[in-house]
Amino acid sequence: MNADPAPQPRILVLASGSGTNLQALIDASRERDFPGQIVAVGCNRPQAFALERAAQANIDTFIVNHQDYGSREEFDGALMAEIRRHNPDLVVLAGFMRILTTDFVRALRGTMLNIHPSLLPKYTGLNTHQRALEAGDKVHGVSVHFVTEELDGGPVIAQAEVTIDPDDTPESLAEKVQEKEHLLYPIVVRWFCEGRIHLGTDYVLFDGELLKQPMRLPDERVTH
Repeated sequence: MNADPAPQPRILVLASGSGTNLQALIDASRERDFPGQIVAVGCNRPQAFALERAAQANIDTFIVNHQDYGSREEFDGALMAEIRRHNPDLVVLAGFMRILTTDFVRALRGTMLNIHPSLLPKYTGLNTHQRALEAGDKVHGVSVHFVTEELDGGPVIAQAEVTIDPDDTPESLAEKVQEKEHLLYPIVVRWFCEGRIHLGTDYVLFDGELLKQPMRLPDERVTH
């Protein structure tokens, strides 16, 4: 008799808004060879369209409204309880607009990814496109990184660049970056599910070797 196949890694996505990166992940997860399964989507905003995207894909959803809690610690405790209920192997932050407490992040260390619209370490925080334009940058982009206690400061796994044109605005630049986000995030999630990336002390291991600089699109190892 053939042995039963190993269960696929369980992915839980947290979002706050429209969920375009969530949709990219849902679409990727439908590919026959995708090595993971999205088991739940959680939001802190009851009206987030990400919830509708998940429902349309028959994915379980939950809401932990941050406005119902008197402190960040209380909110994070309720959120963690929902996450634990779904027993994920990977938590993916996809436009989740909450700063998480140190204890929360430590509890999920090495199993939580975030996507950030800049070429980290440049422009942590908000308004990244405006800041890149004001700085006169020629290139901008997106980074996927492991989440650590430092805001947008975890080791970067992969990046994708876009060219800044003279007539770009924050809005047009955001559109360019978002296109790259939708390509890059599913690739990195796939790597995690395949066991190719791991978080060290303050570095990333890729296929068991120290990743000296973030992977970049286009790249042979990225596209295959």
